[in-house]
Amino acid sequence: MPDTCPAPITGIDSHAHVFSRELNLAAARRYTPGYDATLAQYLKHLQAHGLSHGVLVQPSFLGTDNNYLLAALRQVPERLRGVVVLERGVSRVMLNDMARLGVVGIRLNLMGKALPDFHDAAWKDFFGHIAELDWHVELHRQVEDLPKLIRQLMPFGIKLVIDHLGRPDARFGLDQPGYSEVLELGLSGQVWMKVSGIYRLEGTPQQNLEFARMALPLLEQSFGRRRLVWGSDWPHTQHEEGVGFDTVIDQLQALECSTELMRALLVDSPRMLFGFAKGER
Repeated sequence: MPDTCPAPITGIDSHAHVFSRELNLAAARRYTPGYDATLAQYLKHLQAHGLSHGVLVQPSFLGTDNNYLLAALRQVPERLRGVVVLERGVSRVMLNDMARLGVVGIRLNLMGKALPDFHDAAWKDFFGHIAELDWHVELHRQVEDLPKLIRQLMPFGIKLVIDHLGRPDARFGLDQPGYSEVLELGLSGQVWMKVSGIYRLEGTPQQNLEFARMALPLLEQSFGRRRLVWGSDWPHTQHEEGVGFDTVIDQLQALECSTELMRALLVDSPRMLFGFAKGER
């Protein structure tokens, strides 16, 4: 039976995935899972680390078949929200159905793909629906390409969320193509940043952590605390052998955030962005 009792928010994980190796996988994919990442496992991780709520993001290797994610939302609707991957021609009826289940955004995972031209009319219609639903658009792409993408999307009036610190290369520090522009765009009030996936920043673990420590004060200054959210990125696809939920919790603690910033990352900002606020759904 679904869990429909509201739970106090002790912490929100803004980025995680659930899947089964038995599901039909997208033909064009960069990764093939050899294990299951179930909702039950994920909820245990949340409980073990004092977190109460989570946001499930559709993994790229499942393509636009969001059924496994939607089934998870049905099981614990008060504690989960969803971010899906969709075709541009999806019907408004389907979008409305997903919204009722707790979907609050779409993901554009553009890693390894040609950059889309958002001036195309089909995109205009699609993003019009997203804006009307008050969903966000999540962007996953290397930092050098993000400014162009963000500037194309901003006129649609939609909330934009950047994955994994913008996927910079930690070896090149803050002075790398695109990063200062991303910080400038953060001043707009229309863009959020996920402080997540520190281990994906191309450098050594120490370089990655040092980059995140240097970047965080600048992100706080540009985006503001209320537009920064934290995510575990569980189950850490392609990095499972060296990274676990404990690892990313340790990395979060190593950022040495102020009490105010930590509360913003884990409670205040994701609560509003993903619709966990009282009365919102």
